[in-house]
Amino acid sequence: MIEQGKIGVHQFTILTILFTIGSSILIAPSGLAFAAKQDAWIAAVLGLLVGLLLIMLYQALGSRFPQKTLVAYSEELMGKWLGKAVSFLYFCFFFILAALVLRNLGDFITTQVLVDTPLQFTHIFFLGVIILGIRNGIETFTRTSEIFLPWVLVFFFLMFILLPSQMKMSYLQPIFGYGLKPIVRASVSIIGTPYLELVVFLMIIPLVNQTKKLGKAFLVGVSIGGGLLVVISLLSILVLGDDLTAVQMYPSYSLAKRISIGSFLERLEVFMAGIWFITIYFKLTLCFYAATMIFGEVFNLRDVQQLYLPLGMILVVLSVIAYPNTAYFIQFATKIWVFYSGTFGFLIPSLLLVLAILRKKRKPLGK
Repeated sequence: MIEQGKIGVHQFTILTILFTIGSSILIAPSGLAFAAKQDAWIAAVLGLLVGLLLIMLYQALGSRFPQKTLVAYSEELMGKWLGKAVSFLYFCFFFILAALVLRNLGDFITTQVLVDTPLQFTHIFFLGVIILGIRNGIETFTRTSEIFLPWVLVFFFLMFILLPSQMKMSYLQPIFGYGLKPIVRASVSIIGTPYLELVVFLMIIPLVNQTKKLGKAFLVGVSIGGGLLVVISLLSILVLGDDLTAVQMYPSYSLAKRISIGSFLERLEVFMAGIWFITIYFKLTLCFYAATMIFGEVFNLRDVQQLYLPLGMILVVLSVIAYPNTAYFIQFATKIWVFYSGTFGFLIPSLLLVLAILRKKRKPLGK
């Protein structure tokens, strides 16, 4: 294992919260409302329940190899060369995910905040901040997450108490108006993003100090993050309605624009943008960090710091050419991504767990 740093269970919980919220806070309500209409929030709840089942799968696998990364026990269970091949595919998955997340950020900035700014500049600037954050190891940016999480939660609380005057309960009716099928179809997209992507934490689990409390911390973190996604989806429907939510690319950003108290508390969408920058920073950092660590372990490198700059340059290029326009991304995210992420987030971990059980790998006691 290349990384020698250690993080606490509490810090691990914070990382899972921020990763789960990630880019989904802005884009998830739109896709949910498009498929499930006024029942989008129910689809978000269903997605969260499936996400918690996935966490139990990751915990069952990670707890059998508490001191080993995904790369190490893939080689142990599948053999050296097949294990390395699977690990390299995970590198590609995390790297592509990082490119897509970076592109989401660039699209938002260039269409909503700094409309005259070149896309490449926003990518280079943001990725530079990420490289600065991870160059000293996981302990550094994990401690930073403890500083920023309260600000994320405070703004969610402010939205919850400042928006009731804009809500219309009639927007939620009729519940199950289109049946269960649209709800299940809508939940598939949110299962793909972010819950199947939580497989990235199989690279983080070996770095946690108290493995005995890890399962509970994992479930609590995802429950809080997923609960906030349910809340933002519910607020979007209550305030904007399902029709307007479905056609908005960033419904929660539009939601923040609706906050107006008197003539002095307005234009709070800038805070929503700031919160999104925080959550997407940690999601992108974890994806880029995990991809780099996998690359280093597959090729038996002692240090990966020299990889940050070249991989970062490749990531910038990949993020620009990842998809030609927003319409293409929506089709890809709703119809294709869930199968792609399902391969790495469900099928391969399930196969590894079955192999571990068949080989009678004992579950070690926690520290």
